[in-house]
Amino acid sequence: VELTAARAPNDLKYAEEHLEIIERFGRFPHRNRMLGRETTPEEQAFLDGGGFSG
Repeated sequence: VELTAARAPNDLKYAEEHLEIIERFGRFPHRNRMLGRETTPEEQAFLDGGGFSG
């Protein structure tokens, strides 16, 4: 987030959103399938609710 703020301040919102996902789940749930990881019920609810779109 600090690097984004310094180098691409217009993208700061996206960096903060990514940080919130990592803080909440400890990883990016949208990558579980491609990495062969199990998705927790909480992660699935987040994804089903449109919690990550890009």
